[in-house]
Amino acid sequence: MTKQQAAPNKPDRIPSRAENFSDWYIECIRKADMADYTVVKGCMVIKPYGYGLWENLRDALDRRIKETGHENAYFPLLVPESLLKKEAEHVEGFAPECAWVTHGGNDELEERYAIRPTSEAIIGSIYSQWVKSYRDLPLLINQWANVMRWEKRTRLFLRTSEFLWQEGHTVHRTEEEAQEETLKMLEVYREFLETELAIPAVPGQKSDAEKFAGASKTYTVEALMQDGWALQAGTSHNLGQHFAKGFDIKFLDEDNTMKVAWTTSWGVSTRLIGGVIMTHGDDNGLKLPPRVAPVQVVIVTIPKSGLEGALKEKSAAFAKALRAKGVRVREDNRDNLRPGFKFTEWELKGVPVRIELGPKDLENGTVAIARRDTGEKAFVKWDDIVGTAERLLVEIQANLLKTAREFRERMTHQPRNWEEFQDFIETRKGFMLVGWDGTGETEAAIKNATKATLRCIPFDGGKVQPGDVDIFSGKPAVHRALFARAY
Repeated sequence: MTKQQAAPNKPDRIPSRAENFSDWYIECIRKADMADYTVVKGCMVIKPYGYGLWENLRDALDRRIKETGHENAYFPLLVPESLLKKEAEHVEGFAPECAWVTHGGNDELEERYAIRPTSEAIIGSIYSQWVKSYRDLPLLINQWANVMRWEKRTRLFLRTSEFLWQEGHTVHRTEEEAQEETLKMLEVYREFLETELAIPAVPGQKSDAEKFAGASKTYTVEALMQDGWALQAGTSHNLGQHFAKGFDIKFLDEDNTMKVAWTTSWGVSTRLIGGVIMTHGDDNGLKLPPRVAPVQVVIVTIPKSGLEGALKEKSAAFAKALRAKGVRVREDNRDNLRPGFKFTEWELKGVPVRIELGPKDLENGTVAIARRDTGEKAFVKWDDIVGTAERLLVEIQANLLKTAREFRERMTHQPRNWEEFQDFIETRKGFMLVGWDGTGETEAAIKNATKATLRCIPFDGGKVQPGDVDIFSGKPAVHRALFARAY
């Protein structure tokens, strides 16, 4: 019996989404070789395939950040406790999640250092030294970094103690300029999610209970996963003058008076990888949007004794032609695995386009090309391979967005009363667009009763209509708000 005959026909099966969405999600990640657990509790290792996805989405977002006039920099990992305490609401919000450094070598430190849960404090202290005049403004800086939040319950990519992100921190001359920045960056996130990740997200404002600790206003882009739960995909915060006052960020204005600056911060993280998986995946594994997929096209050879060299040579020629067009391509010439195993493995990894090259293809001058999103397969001539692959990558990207948008629209409900709201949350799941009286008491009561949180007051659809009442209290509605259970 040859090695090829002895090899398994298919990779191990993953659970279906209907069986157990949580197990399906984790097994997709592990069997697609994206990430794994480590001996460090709550922390993950991002493996090359997962990191390749992160690099692609990071680079796409970084281009947008720079196009809006921001520059990248890097700030210290450690934050003195005294700095955190300068903004009371901020430190109170993050204290339960802080990891502290208390010793340097064998010596106890005079002051504890937090491993940054976020960088407003350390950056604010530095900005107070940099900003002296209105001519120094606006100060527009972003950093790509890691942060640590001591999470009690973790899940790969979605919530880990250490994760990767970008955090923008800006300083402005006026309140209006800060608000313009805050909304501009939120739109950058919304467009990026839709264009690159094929994730349609709802932009809106957070309630006071859900806003960032210390912020004046927090805005969010909320996405809906296939299990009907929401994912906060990015946030942008107007910090008002709270942090500027706390860290003494002042400037001499044109009228020769000292004024307190206005600041913002905004960020997204590696949880977006989890969002990609849960938005597009199916029971066969991942479906990666072509624009960010680490591998856009895989060429799988179907070996036959005596033809291995010819198949590899032709595969290499196709790969070279594709790479010349900027396509990220991988060749799979492994001869110890059955073709079915290799097909299934690349399906699980979510590669958008698969080219199958076998002995008959050498005779006929054709190949089979399969698309991951629909499973459709077609035979094309060798001269048409590059053009067909390029066309399919564009079509797949558009189809993933279309499918996700249709799902979100189908799963956005408008229950008519409290009983219907409760029933929808349990049985239909998804977004609940309902009247809200604007009080924290009602928001908390809804959360306690259903575990649904107020995701945002959407920019589109958040205005009350005549006769709208709060879904829980029955009082006149101040807003229409999106509620959902969320990650």
